[in-house]
Amino acid sequence: MAPLPRLLPPGTLHDARVLLWTRGMRAFGDGYISLLLPYYLTLLGFDALQIGVIITATLFGAGGMTLTIGLIAHRYRARSLLMAGSALLVAVALLLTRATDFWPLLIIAAFGVLNPASGDVTVFAPLEHSMLARSVSSQWRTALFARYSVVGSLVGALGAQAAGLPALLGAWVGLEPKFAVQMMFVGYALLGIGNLLLYRSLSPRIEAPASTERAPLHKSKQTVYKLAALFSIDAFGGGFAVQSLIALWLFQRFDLSIAAASTIFFWTNILAAISFLVAARIATRIGLINTMVFTHLPANIFLILVPLMPTLPLAIFFLCLRSALSQMDVPVRSSYVMAVVSPEERAAAASVTAVPRSFAAAISPSFAGYLLTLSPFGWPLVICGALKIVYDLLLLRMFSAVKPPEEKQQ
Repeated sequence: MAPLPRLLPPGTLHDARVLLWTRGMRAFGDGYISLLLPYYLTLLGFDALQIGVIITATLFGAGGMTLTIGLIAHRYRARSLLMAGSALLVAVALLLTRATDFWPLLIIAAFGVLNPASGDVTVFAPLEHSMLARSVSSQWRTALFARYSVVGSLVGALGAQAAGLPALLGAWVGLEPKFAVQMMFVGYALLGIGNLLLYRSLSPRIEAPASTERAPLHKSKQTVYKLAALFSIDAFGGGFAVQSLIALWLFQRFDLSIAAASTIFFWTNILAAISFLVAARIATRIGLINTMVFTHLPANIFLILVPLMPTLPLAIFFLCLRSALSQMDVPVRSSYVMAVVSPEERAAAASVTAVPRSFAAAISPSFAGYLLTLSPFGWPLVICGALKIVYDLLLLRMFSAVKPPEEKQQ
């Protein structure tokens, strides 16, 4: 059952291995959905603005769903919530094979289980984070989150590569592109069924401890709210350059094919995966906050440079440089949030810090889509990089003195 068991930190519970499997299966589907969704919408005749609005709906839906789960997570078993989310994902994936008009697609997107980004912005991540934190000691928490992110990125890279299958099927057997993409949506539903079955095998050991508090957040409320506000700045900027929109910009600016785009995002995901393991080692030396900030800053500068490049190879080069650094903060950020709150607050903290990210990221794709209708230059990428730099500097100033338990002991 266990993927790469010898690479798991010492003392890790078996349930963490199950969560690595669910993360991997979800990442594979998200990897090709994030590329095929804008491609499918262009096949249906939608313009960049309409595509941006639909992507916005997916992110708003994810935010609303995550907020709801965050408010009730302390009352229900996380396993049951994860299974319900998987069942909803199956239904949404199958509905995608039937809908071709704008309004039905907008409603389907608003259910909040589709993921147009390269990372995990859906309701599954906060619940899994809280369970992962209970499956390992604080000494190895960041290392486990790094491995969780590695699985997501590596398998997501394979998923991005799989986005080229409809084009290959069209060339080999003459399959109509729209039908081929719809079959990929069916595959997404099958992955959701697989996740549902895996969630059923989770044990009660990693469920949240019983809490007598009526509110999901209590002792750590102020810290969580400050982090949520900062993360929303980061996410609002990131919404200008989610993977679907970067793919759309490459389609427009360089007339890139879906097969070529899938290969590019395969390698950017590979670079991100490598960076996760490096991030865990850096964090043990310079701390979680410093790792988040000092890897993120150069990545955002590289992103700003991408639209300034006159040729496709140069643009890809800077996208790859950005990918080698931009995701290092992901496992470190998740570990930090879990470290600075009490165990019974972890599910709520993970959700509350994720919700503003989802809502803030949901606003910007529509603006990005509109900007892409005005100019092929890539203004959304510049805006994304600039806003993320602001976030980095604010995070360093406000939280450099707030240490997790393992750093206080040093």
